[in-house]
Amino acid sequence: MISTARAVLHVERHISYNIVVNGFHQSCVQYLNQKWRQKRGLTVNPNTFGLLTNMADYTFKDGRPTPLGVRQKARLDKQRGYAIYAKIVKLVREVDFAVERHARIQEKKKEERQEILNNKLKPKGDLLLQIQTDTMKK
Repeated sequence: MISTARAVLHVERHISYNIVVNGFHQSCVQYLNQKWRQKRGLTVNPNTFGLLTNMADYTFKDGRPTPLGVRQKARLDKQRGYAIYAKIVKLVREVDFAVERHARIQEKKKEERQEILNNKLKPKGDLLLQIQTDTMKK
């Protein structure tokens, strides 16, 4: 009878399973077919996500909720932290947008006011003639 590990390793004989990197022996599990996993949209490490890691280990017959495992609780807290971080980033972007918008509106009001003043105050007399001669020379 062949052991499970030997049966799995028996499939592809041409691959060396005695891998040594920097003097450390590594198992073949580290060399999973990553292209196949990436093509199907799976995670790099098959143990980080899935039914076995996300679901409870057991359920109660009467429908009571099962307590969270230690790692599952830590993972949920980490994801909540990312959600809070994303919300903070979103709110900061909204504040930045509001500040920039306010600055644009103030600049536009300033330009409109200057345009009104320029239209009201026109040069007269000798100053008008001097400006007209200057523009003709150019």
